[in-house]
Amino acid sequence: MSDDKKSGSPKDTHYAKLRRAHRDQKAGGPGPQFRPKKPLPPGENPPDGQVRLYGIHTVRAALDNPRRKIKRMLATRNALERLEITEIAALPFAAEIVEPRDIDKLTGTDAVHQGVLVEALPLKPKALDALGDTPLVLVLDQVTDPHNVGAIMRSAVVFGAGALITTQRHSPHESGVLAKSASGALEHIDLIEVKNLADALNQLHDAGFQTIGLDSDGQAELEKTFAGKKIALVLGAEGKGLRQKTRETVTALARLDMPGAIRSLNVSNAAAVALYAAKSYLSQP
Repeated sequence: MSDDKKSGSPKDTHYAKLRRAHRDQKAGGPGPQFRPKKPLPPGENPPDGQVRLYGIHTVRAALDNPRRKIKRMLATRNALERLEITEIAALPFAAEIVEPRDIDKLTGTDAVHQGVLVEALPLKPKALDALGDTPLVLVLDQVTDPHNVGAIMRSAVVFGAGALITTQRHSPHESGVLAKSASGALEHIDLIEVKNLADALNQLHDAGFQTIGLDSDGQAELEKTFAGKKIALVLGAEGKGLRQKTRETVTALARLDMPGAIRSLNVSNAAAVALYAAKSYLSQP
């Protein structure tokens, strides 16, 4: 074969691409210049600042929250029935009836979306000076796992905490995973972000809060530490716990009484136990 007929020559490659494009267009295909953009990896939020929220309880709470700005909904017929939505055309945003596999493509097959997903603008965190009149708040010192933060948020709402305070850095942003773990609680509690946790704790002191850091080496049991009528429970990350500056700033360090063979709890479970104890104390006459 002569050199000018080799299939790998630049000229031949160019003509081959044109022929493939022509065949694609004749067959109804897009052709290379019209190929769709590569889809987002499953579970990632859209790049335009929106978040994807999924699950019956999560979406129901989002629909009921006047602060939540929803842009689009994808739902199966069964999910619409569970949400008690009879006419999607009446919704104030775009909505489409789909099959579960269509939502799987957006969330990944491991997500328990229960047949419904909404794309919405994230809720804007508040500043500490916007803290309302509440006797109980929860403070997280760089807890980064969105599953844990979501579960903590759920417990905080169950036990009537008025706000969840986190740091702007080393804390998870709003996401489908966090919202699903919170099971709707994301829409029912003020999320406050602060730049410096030690400064925020001092602001809580000025507002009359007793700040109690949960620590396995705390000198006293949690129930014996409570004082006053305003309590801020402070929990650290899995493994490393509270940072040294946080330990030095809180009013007291306390431990949970755990007489069993296992002497530690997941941070979300520890938060639930501590919230129950604090709520019981604050409810006393």
